[in-house]
This record gives sequence, C-alpha cells and structure tokens, in this order.
Amino acid sequence: MREYTAFFYGTLMHPKILKAVIQNDGEHLKLCSALLLDYTRHEVKESDYPGIIPINKGLKILKRTLSRDEGSVRGTLVTGLTTQDMHYLDSFEGSEYIREKVEVHPLGPFSEVSTHSIDENALVPEHPPPLPDSSNLLHAIEAETYVYINEDNLNAELWSFDDFVKNNAWKWYGGTR
Repeated sequence: MREYTAFFYGTLMHPKILKAVIQNDGEHLKLCSALLLDYTRHEVKESDYPGIIPINKGLKILKRTLSRDEGSVRGTLVTGLTTQDMHYLDSFEGSEYIREKVEVHPLGPFSEVSTHSIDENALVPEHPPPLPDSSNLLHAIEAETYVYINEDNLNAELWSFDDFVKNNAWKWYGGTR
C-alpha cells in the first residue's frame, strides 16, 4: 500500500479536523511542525480557511516587503497517509486548490497524531520561536500540499492559525465555542 506525506497549513493542522476529513482516527499517522519556504498564506475572501501561493504572487497581492517569517508558511508535516486518506483530502480541498509536490523542512521530531490535542502543546504556537537560519534547517522532505488556484480570491492579509482556533475551528469539527 502506498503511503503519502503531506504538508498542511490551515484548517487541517487541527487534529480533530484532519481526523474528520479522512474519516478515521489517524492512528496510522505521524506529524511534526514544519516550514514551507517561499510561499505566503492568505485569507481566502469571505472564508475561515487560507490559501497558499508562491511568494512572487503573494508579493503582488500584499504590495509590501515581507519578513522572512511572512515569506514562509508554518504548518504540519504528516506522514503515513493512505490512498483513501488522500482521496478524502482531495475531495475536501475541492476545485479551489491543486495538489502539488513541495519541499518542506521539519521543525522538530515526528509524533503520533493520536497524541495531539489542539488545546495543549500546539504544533503552531501563537508566538513561535524565530525561524532558524536556512543553514540550520533540517533536511527538506518532499510532500504533497494544496496550493490555491485563484489569487484574485485572496485577501491582502496573512491568515492566522491562532485566530482560526480561537474563533472558527469549533465550526469545522462540530464542537462548541
């Protein structure tokens, strides 16, 4: 059976949402914090979720100079995804995104998805530590990710996972506020 590795940078960083989308408990998955260089993560207009685009396109939308952190996307790297998991993920992402291969740098060790709750030990902390210098990043791993297709539907604002968890995540997994 083929296994896939994917980089998630939005709603799917939330373990409860990922498990709901792939329609299983995720016990076969491992994840870690990770970094995708040279992309920007934007708010999708009138939506709770983000889209990423290559930095050259992001600069045209933002019309300003970006810090190193803003020109990179923090997220989660997930290994062990099955063909069925990918089918569910492709359906979830729909026609707004295209699945592409990217090189992603792990920012720590892998652990079991089942051990993560968003309420404790968040993989993407509200105030993350500074990014390591490029020379100190761990070796990149090839992964699948979903790149947003229509840049005209992106706001000139960078999307915040912390704001999503505080204000909107509960709507995505059937929780309460």
